[in-house]
Amino acid sequence: MSRALILIDIQEGMDSPLWGARNNPDAEHNAARLLSRFRDAGAPLFHVYHLSTRATSPLHPDNGGTKIKAIVAPRDGEPVYSKQTNSAFIGTALESDLRKAGVTGVVIAGLSTPQCISTSVRMAANLGFDTWLAHDACAAFETHADNSWSDGAPKMTADDIHRAEVSMLHGEFCRADSTDAILEALT
Repeated sequence: MSRALILIDIQEGMDSPLWGARNNPDAEHNAARLLSRFRDAGAPLFHVYHLSTRATSPLHPDNGGTKIKAIVAPRDGEPVYSKQTNSAFIGTALESDLRKAGVTGVVIAGLSTPQCISTSVRMAANLGFDTWLAHDACAAFETHADNSWSDGAPKMTADDIHRAEVSMLHGEFCRADSTDAILEALT
């Protein structure tokens, strides 16, 4: 199986306090470990970043947060896609480029778990890719769960949100593993 790495939305704007508390403080470091392994192996890898259409978003082009973080910055020649939706596949050439490269499986990492990661994992699986989620190379923010609809429910923490989302994805749309487990399996 030819497996590719897809890094999604690991951008400077994700450090904005607007998002609230976050879990997995080592997510970017773990994503960088995956990136290093794929680069060393000469395996396909793809970078995706978000360009928000909301003027108040830290990921809006006018707000200075769209740049991919240095720890996982693309090198010359590595494919980079911009997107305006939660899916790395909608409005990009990602799917066709994966197929042209003969990729049948993907490892996905990035930000944020219940938004663009979840959507992209579900899309990858629905498009027929064997999908692996590096759960500790992803993170969620507490602002990603609005449970005001639920009468009296306690506020969810970033870790609650992350665990719930990964639990919904694992086994149905992907295999969720730690970065260490993925790196071990790739040897």
